[in-house]
Amino acid sequence: MQGTQLLDFIVSNLEDMKAKNIVTLDVTKLSPMADKLVICSGTSSRHCRSVANSLLVEAKKAGIPPLGIEGIKEGGWVLLDMNEIVVHVMDDESRDFYKLEQLWNGESKHING
Repeated sequence: MQGTQLLDFIVSNLEDMKAKNIVTLDVTKLSPMADKLVICSGTSSRHCRSVANSLLVEAKKAGIPPLGIEGIKEGGWVLLDMNEIVVHVMDDESRDFYKLEQLWNGESKHING
C-alpha cells in the first residue's frame, strides 16, 4: 500500500479512533525523508497512545509495519514512520508548543476540526 491509498488508510484509522484536528502536509519539496506528514491531536496522553497503538495494529494486519516508532510510552507526542508518510499524534500542549504545521509550512489539508 502506497501513496493515496496509504494516506487514506492512515486518516481513516485516525478518524475511527477519534483523533482531533487531522492535518496532512505535502512535504515532497521540503524533505527527502517523507512525502507527507499527518498531524493529529489526542485528548490526553492516554488517548494519543491509544490512537497510535490502533494505527500500529491495523497497519501490521495490513502488512505495513512501521519503520520506526518514538514516544509511545510517554504518549504526549508519538511519531510513527510509515515510510513515505510520517504520522505525529500529539496532545494539545505539545502541538501548540511545537507548531509543526507552521514549521513545515507545507501545503496542508485539514481533514476535521
